[in-house]
Amino acid sequence: MPEVTTRPMTQEVAAELKVRRKQRERMRNVLAYAVLIVIALIMLYPFYWTVVTSLESTGGIYQPKWWPSDFSLRNYAEVWRGTTVPFWRLIVNSLIICTLGVFFSVTLATLAAYPLAKMKFPGRDLIFYAILMLMVLPNEAGLIVNYITTIKLGLLSQTDFPVLDMAKQYLAVVLPGMASIVGLFLLRQAYLGVPLELLEAARIDGASELTIWRRIMLPLALPTIVAFSILEFVAYWNSFLWARIMLPDKELLPLSAGLLELSGTFSTNSRAVMAGAVITIIPILIVFAFGQKYFMKGLEGAVKG
Repeated sequence: MPEVTTRPMTQEVAAELKVRRKQRERMRNVLAYAVLIVIALIMLYPFYWTVVTSLESTGGIYQPKWWPSDFSLRNYAEVWRGTTVPFWRLIVNSLIICTLGVFFSVTLATLAAYPLAKMKFPGRDLIFYAILMLMVLPNEAGLIVNYITTIKLGLLSQTDFPVLDMAKQYLAVVLPGMASIVGLFLLRQAYLGVPLELLEAARIDGASELTIWRRIMLPLALPTIVAFSILEFVAYWNSFLWARIMLPDKELLPLSAGLLELSGTFSTNSRAVMAGAVITIIPILIVFAFGQKYFMKGLEGAVKG
């Protein structure tokens, strides 16, 4: 009799504990999602406020609002027509700077990460960690050194060839960011995940190191390369301070830096600035939307590596 009465009680207790465990897990999920939603709203509200302000023709711009008080596309039309700033020229400048910056940064990072990951030589790890130590320095710490280096290279000197001067100024904007420590770290971690047996088999077949890098390492690290390319595109597209310093010709400024010209000395069209900021963000959202899968896969592979 005691066994008969004890067994159902044990099953009931186990079922009750299981229900309580599910309830606690459900409550934790609800709290976690609530916190994430609050954080997302806090982060998204400035962008939403920028969009709302850009769609107004009148009204205070510094008052919190949820909907435009006077809906209008006049600010976008003003920026689009380029009455105040050469909008289309700024877009072309941004595309040129991004193309050059992404190409050189990705090329240098993929090349430099290979010996630090798969080639053995004295001081390899010491060199890598010494490079990583530079990440603690803010970007502004290198402004003076980069400026002096750019001047000594003659990238801001004028010649009799306007096209050459334009190319040199574009290169002056791109040059300091070519050697990316973040890209070197991501690519090295991705290369570490490649089995060493593949490289040894290729070396036995007579493949050179450059061939191994091009035919084995690059295809296997492609998701990380795409992720790093997206990061570099965003960085160069949003380049502001260095571009303002290095480009005396306002016709060569990228979009993010050129929009500052909408702010005059005595008057500022703040709503047009907001419209320009929204237009500037759109290409970044498009690039990330199309490359999101590779971006997340590439970062995950780099972290695992």
